[in-house]
Amino acid sequence: MGVHDAPAWLVPAFTRNVLEAGGTAPPEDVRRTAEDLLERWTRPERHFHNLRHLVDVLARVDELDEEAHHPELVRLAAWYHGAVFDSAERKAYANQGGEDEAASAVLAREQLMALGVPEKQAQRVAALVSALVRHAPDPTDSDCAVLCDADLAMLATEPQRYKSYLHDVRAEYAHLPVEDYVRARLRILHKLLARPSLFVSPLAQPWEEPARQNVSAELQRLEKEIARLEAAAAERAATEGADATQVTEATGGTTTGSTSAS
Repeated sequence: MGVHDAPAWLVPAFTRNVLEAGGTAPPEDVRRTAEDLLERWTRPERHFHNLRHLVDVLARVDELDEEAHHPELVRLAAWYHGAVFDSAERKAYANQGGEDEAASAVLAREQLMALGVPEKQAQRVAALVSALVRHAPDPTDSDCAVLCDADLAMLATEPQRYKSYLHDVRAEYAHLPVEDYVRARLRILHKLLARPSLFVSPLAQPWEEPARQNVSAELQRLEKEIARLEAAAAERAATEGADATQVTEATGGTTTGSTSAS
């Protein structure tokens, strides 16, 4: 999905949210900013964290917006939460994925203030974006809870779509060796399942059970895969060790024979 394939409602929706947040810039400036964000979300290296994901998160925010105190700021934070992205950094996925929340938060504050959004509101959007680093919102912060829940909602999709999600995420990190990727993914899954609840918002609670089922099923599959990879590595090491022993013995025998002959 490229910029030209973006749903027609996206730019007007962004414009409306900027105005609701107090923006005073001319409409053409707001449109240019929206188009810049769309260009970022549609770059070719994005397979999951792309425009479709942005649309999905905005749709989930719509489902939860009656719980938000400032839904317009939550929606703006959704636009910016993955605006800066780089899956090429090898350590990225092991940490929090290719989404750079810190840089995205800075971008949100700078662009929104340039559009005339008051500093307090722009900083609040930046803070919401930054909160996604840990995905552990304060339960008393309903805006943060809505954004975090909307971003994690993919975990609760039907199994076939969850499978597509896994395929797209792996494609984003295709440069990582299989074992490195699997171990990084396992760390993420264990952290998710260790949480008392994946979702905080009351309206998101129906997502809890299907999300845990998806994550648990993936965990079981990856644990089997890592066991297979470890067994294959052990077999290779044993084979290489046996070959090295044979070479050493053969070389040692030749050396002994040569010494005796002299």
